[in-house]
Amino acid sequence: MEKQEGPGMFETVATDVDKRGVATVTLNRPEKHNALSGRMIEELTTLAQDLASDDTVRVVVLTGAGKSFCAGGDLGWMQDQMAADPASRAAEAKKLAVMLGTWNSLPKPVIAKVQGAAFGGGVGMMCVVDKAICVDTAQFGLTETKLGLVPATIGPYVAARLGPQTREFFMSSARFGAETALRIGLAAETVPADALEGAVEKSVLPYLACAPGAVAASKAMALSLGPAITDDVIDATIATLNARWESDEAREGIAAFFERRKASWVVDD
Repeated sequence: MEKQEGPGMFETVATDVDKRGVATVTLNRPEKHNALSGRMIEELTTLAQDLASDDTVRVVVLTGAGKSFCAGGDLGWMQDQMAADPASRAAEAKKLAVMLGTWNSLPKPVIAKVQGAAFGGGVGMMCVVDKAICVDTAQFGLTETKLGLVPATIGPYVAARLGPQTREFFMSSARFGAETALRIGLAAETVPADALEGAVEKSVLPYLACAPGAVAASKAMALSLGPAITDDVIDATIATLNARWESDEAREGIAAFFERRKASWVVDD
């Protein structure tokens, strides 16, 4: 398939657009398991805005380079948040919220090609796309409570996707596999690794037969009929996250993670 230059050049994200108007966006920090750094968050926001305004783009495929789709928050970024003042942390959380909202409302079909594990913010990225197709060996989890934090900024999008089952996965930090992801609606389809490319292509094709404006209007209407993710909701998630960053539990949980030890609240069998 012929490739042409995509809508932008970035450090942490690779893009290309084929002659049909199918844009492939690749989270491109494989050595960091595509963890969401401050730079990646900014680039994903800009890229989503570029894709939204590019009339030549008909469908967007979001994937990751390397073994993982997205491991969640970058460790260095997390350390910076721990050391920052509340106003700075709120500003960084707002950037993440804006990025997620921009992808969620992107007026093109977005298909996640999940070639590996997704944790925390990676699950959040799966919840702002229109369809996620995953390899059947992938592992998932909302692991924030193990760190004394909460899945706050991604929360509205995860709740919109998982519904009543959100509570279980928010609280437990339990890892789960592709079969569970399919059952709870996080994944629309799971396939062996060698069938992933074909499954994504099969999902792309129907959109190319549809009127782009009608597709965009249908997506906007579907979003309007679901849970309202308003500025007030987003601000509340940021306030909740900021409160947790200030907590003794967060300090202990993050310290334990970096020191490769169990947090003080862990109860052994």
